[in-house]
Amino acid sequence: MRVIGTAGHVDHGKSTLIAALTGTHPDRLKEEQEREMTIELGFGWLTLPDGEEIGIVDVPGHRDFIENMLAGIAGIDAALLVVAADEGVMPQTREHLAILELLQIPSGLIALTKTDLVSDPEWLALVEADIRTVVAGTMLQDAPILRVSAKTRSGLDTLQENLSEVLQHSAPRPDLGRPRLPVDRVFSMSGFGTVVTGTLSDGQLALGDEIVLLPSGLKGRIRGLQTHKKKEDRAVPGSRTAVNITGISTDEINRGDVLAHPGQYEVTRRFDARLQLLGNLSAPLKHASEVKVFIGASERMAKIRILGTETLGSADNGWIQLETREPVLAVRGDRFILRRPSPGETLGGGVVIDHQPKGRHKRFDQGVLKSLASLAQGSPADILLEAAMAMHIAPLKEIIAKSRLEAEPALQALRQLVQAETMILIEEGELSTSSDLLAMATSQWNADRERILDLVRAYHSEHPLKRGIPREELKSKLRFPGRAFPAMVRVLLLQDALIEVDNSIAITSHKIQLTGSQQASVQELMRRFEASPFAPPSIKECQSEVGTDVLGALIDLGEMVQLSTEVVFRKQDYERMVAEVKSFIADKGQISVADARDLFGSSRKYMLALMEHLDSAGITVREGDVRKLGR
Repeated sequence: MRVIGTAGHVDHGKSTLIAALTGTHPDRLKEEQEREMTIELGFGWLTLPDGEEIGIVDVPGHRDFIENMLAGIAGIDAALLVVAADEGVMPQTREHLAILELLQIPSGLIALTKTDLVSDPEWLALVEADIRTVVAGTMLQDAPILRVSAKTRSGLDTLQENLSEVLQHSAPRPDLGRPRLPVDRVFSMSGFGTVVTGTLSDGQLALGDEIVLLPSGLKGRIRGLQTHKKKEDRAVPGSRTAVNITGISTDEINRGDVLAHPGQYEVTRRFDARLQLLGNLSAPLKHASEVKVFIGASERMAKIRILGTETLGSADNGWIQLETREPVLAVRGDRFILRRPSPGETLGGGVVIDHQPKGRHKRFDQGVLKSLASLAQGSPADILLEAAMAMHIAPLKEIIAKSRLEAEPALQALRQLVQAETMILIEEGELSTSSDLLAMATSQWNADRERILDLVRAYHSEHPLKRGIPREELKSKLRFPGRAFPAMVRVLLLQDALIEVDNSIAITSHKIQLTGSQQASVQELMRRFEASPFAPPSIKECQSEVGTDVLGALIDLGEMVQLSTEVVFRKQDYERMVAEVKSFIADKGQISVADARDLFGSSRKYMLALMEHLDSAGITVREGDVRKLGR
């Protein structure tokens, strides 16, 4: 499950574009509709051309609501930067782009909207050139600029196809077994009670789970789950999730609170981080300044302690320690944004390095600075695991090369991760730093395993009378690189999660079952075969009587044997003919098509198909116009 987020200047058509894509306008508040301007976060979803259903977070573009934007943008997998063709790049275009870059949103697209308002091709080319200049050096520098119009629906199909392409290269969200859902909306529903929404990360939530609301520590239980207004028994990482909670009232929940399993997370009022400031700040950032920190969906006032230097200026980066007024949930690796409270200004952003430091650091202690630098790099196991997750599926030697670890610590880290079952090999062999064996993080393996099984289950649901999904069709849907597909399928076959018969892959428990009416039509067909076992109905006649899928099921089940595009026999009749042909050849030394025709009282069409089939199976060998027994 993936989530995309909009970004861009006010009145550039973000919400209207989402409405055109999804059929639902994300502006739900009366004030938003009256002012025709997004104030709060909006949400929607759509199914892409490749069948993937994605969530959408629509954010306000007005500078007065930038902090509402920050509450919804952190949990997205890709960004949709929206620029109006009639206005071009504007201040919030630049600010939103900077925020996406600070949060390290991995990829995205650029939608040039309102193209129906511009007829001058030179103006459009000028706007696109300006956009290219602005996004240079960012994660959108190579993103396509797609000309669209929500009014005429021009370019919407191309936009969806490009979204599919972008998300295909986005690694699935890891399942670390420790779910957390930052709350970006809370409300009450009649008959249900408290409902919160957010983008789930790091684990799964299930019906009946006990949950804790952080930082308050209030406990409750999950009464219901929905993703895109569909009821679910379990919510997975990356999904836009609505959670119906019992035991906690709406007035006890605030935006930015986090839903989690009890005992898995601790809140903090202090964390260490690496900070990157934006360029062109109105003034340097001073030690002990009051700032607003945005992390997850939360907003906290904090005092910033600058380590190792007195101040930080435009485009500087450095070590900081943030002390928040109210408790907050932060985890190592989380991204955050800092803003100046007054006058409002986005300062920069960074990454949490230590979410539970032992205390307040001495600002110029070189030992502290070296420790933070080392911690930012992580342990060898942490670094290797991060490299594996970044590459998704790759040979061990390439993962180790990306980690930049020396051979000995890399090998020790690899053994540690494999022993802890945090990383797995999906090909058999010995562990070594030069190994070409494919490996991946266990969390990603679990996600891909479920994706494979879900695709096979979906095929069974759509084609209940087929043995399984053709191997090449499954490979095409998954689009795994190189050797990954056969290696992953092999593991699932060894685990007995899948079976493979004649290049068709199925869930082990799958069985072909005919309905009552289908069984009745099959029985009627079998009477025709019984009446003329060696000159039975043709394949077209069988398909006309029972249907193509039912005939295919009978062949897959082994009850019928197809000899050619026209000829099919019942299994028992086929086996009898094979036995009698073998006996005839043993007695006479050979058999011709005419001999077989006379032997079974059939016609040349059926017997020629039988002889050619026996040749291909190696039961007989053709010599001129006759057949002899094969080896």
